[in-house]
Amino acid sequence: MNDKPQLLRRVLQAISWIALVGTVGPSLMYLADLISLGQSQLYLLIATIAWFVATPFWMGRDPQPKSTA
Repeated sequence: MNDKPQLLRRVLQAISWIALVGTVGPSLMYLADLISLGQSQLYLLIATIAWFVATPFWMGRDPQPKSTA
């Protein structure tokens, strides 16, 4: 029954990694002339906000120890 915090932690970690990739992807796509500067800036803003929202909830915190009771 104590799996919910671990599941939430994994989901937040996945969101953080996807957002981190989302901060690199638009720059490379703009460099390759696949998207416009405005689109790149919008995607970078969204990915940055997602990263800053998701990451503080799991980074620097130890997973909850499993109780033996």
